[in-house]
Amino acid sequence: MLTDLTATELSSRLAARDISAAEVMAAFLDRIEAVNPAINALVSLRPRDELMAEARAADEAPRKGWLHGIPFATKELVETRGMPTTQGSPIFRDHVSETDDLLAARIRAAGAVFIGKTNVPEWGLGSHSFNPVFGTTLNPYDRTRSAGGSSGGAAAALATRLVPVADGSDTMGSLRNPAAFCNVYGFRPSFGRVPQDAIGDTFLTTISTAGPMARTIEDLARLLEVISGPHAETPFGLPQESFADRLERPVKGKRIGWLADWGGAYATEPGILEACESALGVLEEQGAIVERLSPPFPAERIWDAWVRLRAMLNSNAMRALYDDPAKRAALKPEAVWEIEQGLGLAPEAVYAASVARSEWYAAAHRLFARYDAMALPAAQVWPFPADWRWPQEVAGRKMDTYHRWMEVVIPVSLIGLPSLCVPAGFGAGGLPTGLQLIGPHGADAAVLALGQAYHQATDWPARRPPAA
Repeated sequence: MLTDLTATELSSRLAARDISAAEVMAAFLDRIEAVNPAINALVSLRPRDELMAEARAADEAPRKGWLHGIPFATKELVETRGMPTTQGSPIFRDHVSETDDLLAARIRAAGAVFIGKTNVPEWGLGSHSFNPVFGTTLNPYDRTRSAGGSSGGAAAALATRLVPVADGSDTMGSLRNPAAFCNVYGFRPSFGRVPQDAIGDTFLTTISTAGPMARTIEDLARLLEVISGPHAETPFGLPQESFADRLERPVKGKRIGWLADWGGAYATEPGILEACESALGVLEEQGAIVERLSPPFPAERIWDAWVRLRAMLNSNAMRALYDDPAKRAALKPEAVWEIEQGLGLAPEAVYAASVARSEWYAAAHRLFARYDAMALPAAQVWPFPADWRWPQEVAGRKMDTYHRWMEVVIPVSLIGLPSLCVPAGFGAGGLPTGLQLIGPHGADAAVLALGQAYHQATDWPARRPPAA
């Protein structure tokens, strides 16, 4: 089936005119009609006749780029011209984007045909994709469970072959946690690899980034090439690089530091660490050297810095909504909590958080002088019931915030390191999980190459697709 092909295979066959964009579009729309109602991964789907007309036009037009004629659904948080962008919030239920943001513009320029959006949590807050506008995205491996978030719709759509490749974004762990929950790949690139839009603050907001999701590492690499590269209007941009042609590298002799549960700091459900260690064993079989590490930095300092900086950014970005009583009443409780945490921050607390962040960055890079990569679980829990707001307890330990249950992603997010979530197999309950492979800042190509070696040995997305 065309929907089983990778994005790279589709692109090659479209370029060779072995298949038409109209055939591809029809196949994906048929698949979406059959599967999406049960999982609610895609929202704001455009009319079939419009999409078929655009696909036929792509067949007649000069080839624009790697995504030419390929159906694509942007994340609901991405402003995409002519399409709703609601943030999953009733406040913006009727908002239709007039322009593309930078990410959508780059994807459109590469020839993609936008078919709709992928579902998210309201405001992208939390790693469970439910909101009052579109409802809940369900896990393809168990439709009573969460698909994660905030890129949960993207991960579920990829797993069920509703789209061949997808964009996501990651402030806390929104590319990695849903990838782990849905048995696909999610890559958080080095901060600066995928530039921000020149809107609002672009100097302090250095903990969030967009990135690719896919069922293969090659597709990840090729989409990263489309969306990355400097943007003159925003700071901290990394130079443009090629990734897809640098994936084949030997693993033998590579040193990987296994951080496990950070010396017990991160509560993990039974079976998670064992699944991740089994995944690392695949790399050991190829000659990698895996060593268990003691915690390299106090977990609580990382967490405290994270909570303060995140609250400071959310509080200021969402302050106008909070100050309007009617709009405040429509905000989800977690958004109100973030804003109120930020409102109470003293300048010295923000400065102390930035110092802790700086010290952890330095400590991490001292580790990379000895190790080529570090590894952590990509999730602390197996996919949880979809009717929960969030897990309030993990392995007998109470969670004190709505996002503490995914604290394991914070060491990467706080300091902008490249981190690849690879599928790590399935637990006794038949649900998937994932492993983070982490590199030093700027080493995106090396991390993807390590992931490619793992993918070639396992290919969990093709080996165990969902039943749907």
